[in-house]
Amino acid sequence: MTHIPLVNVERQYKVLHREIDAAYHRVMRSGSYVLGAEVEAFEQEFATFCNSRYSVGVASGFDALVLAIRALGIGPGDEVITVSHTFISTALAILSVGATPVFVDVDPGTLLMDCSKIKEKITPRTKAILPVHLYGSVVDMDAIMAIARTRHLFVIEDACQAHGSQYRGKRAGSIGDVGCFSFYPSKNLGAIGDGGALVTNSSHVAKQVKILRNVGQQKKCLHTLQGYNSRLDAIHAAILRVKLRRLDQWNARRRTIADAYRAAFAHLPLRCVEVPTKVTPNYHLFVIEVSRREQLAHYLADRGIATGIHYPIPVHLQPCMKSLGIRRKDLPVTEACAKRVLSLPMFPELKADEIEKVVKAVQTFFRHGEE
Repeated sequence: MTHIPLVNVERQYKVLHREIDAAYHRVMRSGSYVLGAEVEAFEQEFATFCNSRYSVGVASGFDALVLAIRALGIGPGDEVITVSHTFISTALAILSVGATPVFVDVDPGTLLMDCSKIKEKITPRTKAILPVHLYGSVVDMDAIMAIARTRHLFVIEDACQAHGSQYRGKRAGSIGDVGCFSFYPSKNLGAIGDGGALVTNSSHVAKQVKILRNVGQQKKCLHTLQGYNSRLDAIHAAILRVKLRRLDQWNARRRTIADAYRAAFAHLPLRCVEVPTKVTPNYHLFVIEVSRREQLAHYLADRGIATGIHYPIPVHLQPCMKSLGIRRKDLPVTEACAKRVLSLPMFPELKADEIEKVVKAVQTFFRHGEE
């Protein structure tokens, strides 16, 4: 039986192996394996790609969030407004600096932050809004920025799934004060291990993050901040430079696949997660909502088609978040969608016959259900 994975990084390597292998050997010959010229070159290229003045490479997307929050001076006693329908790193980054995540519900159509719920959550302790550009879509940044400007709040974009996505022609991550990215291997722009970066137009933020990521070291043996060991490795940067040149092309291919899915599922009893009209998504994930999720997932698995759930347990209901005191049903849309979301195979190298197999399997499942 042919197996169709949710994501396939091996196929990408097969296409690029000559360039990736050359980049690897270039780094090995250089003898410079942490930070250095390769990382600086990637930072410049990624900043240009994101239409930002600065980019700083770090060890992971989680670290990008932590360092961004630290660089903006947010800490104990402060509050950051975000969402619970996200990977847990978003909230953990806020907690790790001693601040408190304050969750708003998501929009039932897009499953992104419901901007109409933000103002009611703002208190004198609120210091920032942290929208999550989930699935490669982008939150309504006009609404976010308008609130932030009026209330004098920072905006930190969690763009860890939104490499190359656009909002009204602007790259995700470039609109707020800081944008944070993950280069986990399965991302649209993935390294060969953990890696991350942030982008900003603030020279102060960029400088602070460069110090923080390197054990608080402003120059050799002079540590001006209590920092972290969160440096991007040169081998990751070299490979990311190879892949960055193809990112727009890969994202366009993902949109073509998503269009095929949407057309095929238009009359089925499922809902494709909506994309706002102002957004050009990168379709990091293609997510549907379906009432019989487990049955559909098992049906597809039996036919060699992998699926995923992003995310089955909302952050506010995770055991480690009990101290926040958020009750079940406080975020009804978030809790409802967590029971219904299902991710289908999505990666640029997905073949036409594989797309057809996924489509036919989903269609057949619902025809049998009706019978």
